[in-house]
Amino acid sequence: MKTPIFTGSAVAIVTPFNPDGSVNLGKYAELIDWQISNGTDAIVAVGTTGENATLSGEEHRALMKCAVDAAHGRVPVICSTGSNDTAYGIETSKAAEEAGADALLWVTPYYNKTSQHGLIHHYDMMLSAVKLPVILYHIPGRTGLSVKPETFAELAKRPQVAGIKEASGNVSYAARLMEMCGDDLPLYSGNDDLIVPLMSMGAKGVISVLANILPRETHDICRLCLENDFASARALAMKYLTLTNALFMDVNPVPVKEAMNRLGMGVGPLRPPLFEMTESDKAAFEAELRKSGVVK
Repeated sequence: MKTPIFTGSAVAIVTPFNPDGSVNLGKYAELIDWQISNGTDAIVAVGTTGENATLSGEEHRALMKCAVDAAHGRVPVICSTGSNDTAYGIETSKAAEEAGADALLWVTPYYNKTSQHGLIHHYDMMLSAVKLPVILYHIPGRTGLSVKPETFAELAKRPQVAGIKEASGNVSYAARLMEMCGDDLPLYSGNDDLIVPLMSMGAKGVISVLANILPRETHDICRLCLENDFASARALAMKYLTLTNALFMDVNPVPVKEAMNRLGMGVGPLRPPLFEMTESDKAAFEAELRKSGVVK
């Protein structure tokens, strides 16, 4: 049985930028402190929601160090260091380890992808280079690489493999993973709309986009599930379901950064090729923010 790196809600935190497009490390530290003060159980730094695809290596390393320093041991910091280039993934993972990260998040290779046996070799090479525990990240809609449950079951035999962020949106697939791997592969929902269904089957929590704007509420949904109060968890999740869906009306993190800026959190612009929503989408999104009570 493996001890989960965290239970509850981990925020897949956005990367704030200054008006000129440079990384705003001061705001990043401020956001992390606010998240922890509002119940977030772990920080996932420089992931997809953090626009890592458009960060330089230097920026990536600076953000990882900033996240560790800002958290100051209060909650685990999980640094996203996966890559479609094994060598670069190793390099970035070593930097996260040196920065003091508690764990790593490794997305499957994307674009060039790999075979199922190639994926095992890829991860084995990366595991041999670092000592930190690792959460594997399955999001075929982004990467174009679907992983067979049998492949994850094989990877779960590695002591360092401490969990999976499952973001396929396929509840049957997640159930099969949990059936095959049990406590050898703690599972986290990668979809905010599936927190309650997956935790009712044994998932340990969520790596969340919604938590960027509703950290306490996302934490409470998970807490209620962990307390086996699924009726209350379901009611709270349903209260924010349409907002949760609206956060993906454009490419993540476009809507969530729009919401954060609308709330006065000052996270700044997006990095191209991501751009602001159209005016019609902004109007629809604003209506949803008001309907959910996030803005008055």
